[in-house]
Amino acid sequence: MSKYKGYLIDLDGTIYRGNERIPAAKRFVERLQAANIPFLFLTNNTTRTPETVCAFLADKHDIHVTPDQVYTPSLATASYLLSENDGDVSDKSIYIIGEIGLKKAILSTGIKMNELDPDYVVVGLDYDVTYHKFELATLAIQRGAMFIGTNEDTNLPNERGQVPGAGSVIALVERSTQQEAFYIGKPRRPIMDAALAKMGLAAEDVAMVGDNYNTDIKAGINAGTGTLLVYTGISTKEQVARQEIQPTDQVDSLDDWEV
Repeated sequence: MSKYKGYLIDLDGTIYRGNERIPAAKRFVERLQAANIPFLFLTNNTTRTPETVCAFLADKHDIHVTPDQVYTPSLATASYLLSENDGDVSDKSIYIIGEIGLKKAILSTGIKMNELDPDYVVVGLDYDVTYHKFELATLAIQRGAMFIGTNEDTNLPNERGQVPGAGSVIALVERSTQQEAFYIGKPRRPIMDAALAKMGLAAEDVAMVGDNYNTDIKAGINAGTGTLLVYTGISTKEQVARQEIQPTDQVDSLDDWEV
């Protein structure tokens, strides 16, 4: 087994399954905490703020972390906007389709909301999305706004089944504008690069831990980190065996991993 100085850890399917606890995941987090090994929970969810993620982890799963140990595409998008504008977006504007987690992170940079002719359009999961919001986004992109998508997840699992995810919402705008979004979340590089910068660690010293080969493991492969696939969620051994690039390590349970 490889030894790492830090860990990027997926949430749903890795640390929990919805409201269902994964006891081995709690023990894994507690081993990291006891050993003072830095980690970030790296999720593609933009609807929740880090504070609400922490509350959910504590209330539902008895896992206790701080908001600065949670990193989302919302925060990565804010970081990207700042980096593209030398740290100052006060003279830039944006139109956002998304929930409070996305809007709060982006607007905290000082960028202004603008429905007519923004410099950027960011599209993420929005539980109250309307035709009018899609219309504003489409027209703004056609006028020249940069089109940013939070993540490519086409579906989200819940107790009713596989419901539409952010990628499905973004796909509508891609179709209406005939443009592909610039994606921030896993498996793309922006969120990985921003998370590694936040940790202050080199990619080769970090492992990306997750249950989904197509998001978590590909994110690690794309960023040059180690990868640890745990079979508690989406991907199966049969599916992974067919992949050209294999995870660095694979375990049935996080109890099997020595930090």
